[in-house]
Amino acid sequence: MDVTLLGTGNPLPDLNRGGPATLVRAGTTVILIDAGRGVMQKIMGAGVFPPFLTTVFVTHLHSDHISDLNDVITTHWVMNPQPAELTIYGPPRLKGIVEAILVMLEPDIEYRLAHHEDLNWQPKIKVIEVEPDDTFLVGETSVRVAASDHKPVHPSVAFRIDHDGKSVVIGGDGIPCAGLDQLCLGATAYVQTVIREDLVKLIPNQRFRDILDYHSSVEQAAETATRGNVKKLILTHYVPAMQPGQEDEWRALAAAHFSGEIFLGDDLLTVTV
Repeated sequence: MDVTLLGTGNPLPDLNRGGPATLVRAGTTVILIDAGRGVMQKIMGAGVFPPFLTTVFVTHLHSDHISDLNDVITTHWVMNPQPAELTIYGPPRLKGIVEAILVMLEPDIEYRLAHHEDLNWQPKIKVIEVEPDDTFLVGETSVRVAASDHKPVHPSVAFRIDHDGKSVVIGGDGIPCAGLDQLCLGATAYVQTVIREDLVKLIPNQRFRDILDYHSSVEQAAETATRGNVKKLILTHYVPAMQPGQEDEWRALAAAHFSGEIFLGDDLLTVTV
């Protein structure tokens, strides 16, 4: 399996980092997890033609994780040479959001159907709302769902994707919890959004410092990986944004609590699992 960090940014707009999004490729199965700003440009940058997208997972319904879900739906539809259903998995309330996106897209859908004779079908979207302990198959992978802890955002979920004896856990946002520990147990790789607690505490803005309540620090992510005996720790969604030349500094914070391989970097970093 290949794991590509499509977007490593956070809710603050960043010229150099897209919004939160991760791509997992396992054989012919292509799974997008979350759909932050610029996700379709990043998918093309990763060498994936949008119609080849197998499915989408959504970890939670914060705006920075779903801001470009409308673009995923539209692009998958208009670039497909034939009718193709896009399945989107995520927590409860996701169906209402997708329904609202399709209402927002009604004029665009109408215009494109009127203009293109060979495009004679509506977008085909199937939304499956998941619960903790759900298991299902997507293409060549098996998937397990667990609750994550990102309160007051609730529900929020994490996913474990298994393929050909390898596994990757997508933690999404949140702090350490039993659900993450369960998914990470024996996993090959663990992808976690992280904050630098030491740097956040230096910012004299309470709204910004509030993120300490519900995001894993670099150290906490490393501790979760160690408890699960994970082989590779992949960090993303850096808060504050990681600056050029700071990689070793961030890596050292994780290495103090985790002895496996540690990966962090810019958008489009790919790790083979």
